Amino acid sequence: MRVVSTPLQELALTNCAYCSPSDMSRYRRPKYEDAMALVNGILVLTLRYPFTTLLASFVQPTGSLALNAYQRRNVKVSVGDPISVESFDPLSVSRMTVVSVELDTLMKNKKSSDQVDARNLSKELTKRFKGQVFSVGQKAPFEYLGTNYSFHVISMLLDGQLENAGSTQGLLAPDTHFQFETAGNSGFKISNQLGGQSTNIFKGKDLNFQKLGIGGLDAEFQDIFRRAFASRVFPPHIIAKLGIPHVKGLLLFGPPGTGKTLIARQIGKMLNGREPKVVNGPEVLSKFVGETEKNVRDLFADAENDQKTRGDQSDLHIIIFDEIDAICKTRGSTRDGTGVHDSIVNQLLTKIDGVEALNNILLIGMTNRKDLLDEALLRPGRMEVQIEIGLPDEKGRFQILSIHSNKMKENSFLSADVDLKELASKTKNFSGAELEGLVKSATSFALNRQVSAADLSKEIVEDNIKVTMDDFKSALDEVKPAFGAAINTLEMCRLNGMLNCGERHAHIQRTVMTFVEQVRKSERTPLLTCLLEGPGGSGKTALAATIGIESGFPFIKIVSAENMIGLQESTKCGMITKVFEDAYKSPLSIIILDDIERLLEFVDIGPRFSNVILQTILVLLKRSPPKGRKLLVIGTSSLVRVLESMSLLDAFNVHLNVPQLKPADMKQVLKELNVFNPADIDNAVTALDEEIPIKRLLMLIEMAAQGGDEGANVYKGDHKIELAHFFEIVGDHIVFRN
Repeated sequence: MRVVSTPLQELALTNCAYCSPSDMSRYRRPKYEDAMALVNGILVLTLRYPFTTLLASFVQPTGSLALNAYQRRNVKVSVGDPISVESFDPLSVSRMTVVSVELDTLMKNKKSSDQVDARNLSKELTKRFKGQVFSVGQKAPFEYLGTNYSFHVISMLLDGQLENAGSTQGLLAPDTHFQFETAGNSGFKISNQLGGQSTNIFKGKDLNFQKLGIGGLDAEFQDIFRRAFASRVFPPHIIAKLGIPHVKGLLLFGPPGTGKTLIARQIGKMLNGREPKVVNGPEVLSKFVGETEKNVRDLFADAENDQKTRGDQSDLHIIIFDEIDAICKTRGSTRDGTGVHDSIVNQLLTKIDGVEALNNILLIGMTNRKDLLDEALLRPGRMEVQIEIGLPDEKGRFQILSIHSNKMKENSFLSADVDLKELASKTKNFSGAELEGLVKSATSFALNRQVSAADLSKEIVEDNIKVTMDDFKSALDEVKPAFGAAINTLEMCRLNGMLNCGERHAHIQRTVMTFVEQVRKSERTPLLTCLLEGPGGSGKTALAATIGIESGFPFIKIVSAENMIGLQESTKCGMITKVFEDAYKSPLSIIILDDIERLLEFVDIGPRFSNVILQTILVLLKRSPPKGRKLLVIGTSSLVRVLESMSLLDAFNVHLNVPQLKPADMKQVLKELNVFNPADIDNAVTALDEEIPIKRLLMLIEMAAQGGDEGANVYKGDHKIELAHFFEIVGDHIVFRN
């Protein structure tokens, strides 16, 4: 047959080829009668693409086949060219379940309406093209609401199997579902589209975090899923009816090593579709003018093109910013003279929540310093979901230890005596990274037993490798948490241990321990402050350290002036504030403010003190911890009159006086130390003052012990202090000061 143009414009928009009745009769064969009836009398002819062919008596002369411009372009022929035609059985073609098409306007200078309703358009296309056969790659024109469009078949789902090869053909049925995309320069968007990939953004039917290597973060993951992904599981038209846009930003913050980067990395593995873009904050920076801003724009380029092309059906584009505080500092805080950091924040805000805001992105930022970020970045509509990834609790630590020891357990390298629950209880305030380091350290002890430094060529027997509980205990001595209880520092505050100094001291210790239990158990006491005041050397710091050690709280820190020698006021305030901020990250915390007058830099001459530090301590003592966090603050002071004059005394809920030792208390201490013969204790006490601080008494005993026989160790009971020598030390001209 010879190709001619379609005689009428309305016929050109039907996707049909036309021929004369005499030509059509040549193809009427008995075996096609039933097929023709099933497709409403339409007979399909095979060219490069199968076109439905209708009778058209006005097509002259005989032997001509009328094709529109798109059809001629599809089969690569021109008007007047010869073309071979043969019969085609439509019943041999599978029905299309889903067909994905790309829409575009025929008149590029004429823009259609801003949005095209997908459901109405699907009904119209089904009505017009029902019963026709289409191929992947085929293009066809049509008219809709006064505008001429074209659609390009991208892919189709035939009987449950996706096909996108050029030879694939499918029959458009009444129940065929359309998935629409738009061409890049089409100028309109698809709305109200049903189904799509947004309903299947996750791999698998359930999310098993432990299989992903994530432990102790179940609650945090539930929050992340609820805020950032739950809305994306529903079809776009339901979310459009709700009128709520998707969350576009997610900030993960918390101490180092708690799993922020791991979460972001595994989120990418959980999702179908596009790989997340991972960007380290400093990588965005460039020394060239404007290049940094361009780097930020390039991160969003794919998402912009996808949204323009596919509208609501666009894939989710995830951009992960590690160390986001490096580039999104508070505007105006940097003084480098370039203004680059401010420009980065401005560019990022424009892309997330600007005039042409994207709805197909999720920006995940991670930082240890949330306080450094620009506040405009954290408001709703931007990085509105802020999840604190804190230190794992005991259940979380057990999960993490199980994950990291799972391989050695499967391969019989883990000894049966290893109790992970016991290890979880002993690793308070360990981060996830530190727990992984603990397992590595324990493994190194086990491997070291199989290696001889004298003979490295010795054959290693695999069956002899066992990681035991003793290996983990050795690892606990080697791996210490960077965040949490400073037990070693507290032990240094009571070198002589906690002596029995009589009933008065014991009563004070019991009282403070009741405060510990109150903070631990009471839901109405998130913050409790207690001041231990008394003469210098009366044992206040040792008592506070003992309370901290015996409390078992995961976070215990002591704030002492000895760690701030030579520092400026602002630096000292920052150090004190950081201790409190760290305490807020732990469920139970104790902070010891030791020798408060020294922290305040108080001296009698002047008088002089630091008002900046004073105001900082006043604010921190009255600031309640976040929800779910509890804090006990213990202060010590030898100058309570000074604290009262500064209005600092009223900031503490409870004041307890730690007294000096009276004779009965001195006897108790000497009996416990066992450095005198029992008959000499009463005489030794008579040589002392009526009241004496415990610190001075211990110093006198130590001096008397060292002045005796050389090499004698009175504390082991080998020798006793001679009473005469003790009297000499006490009555000597040495003046003791605390």
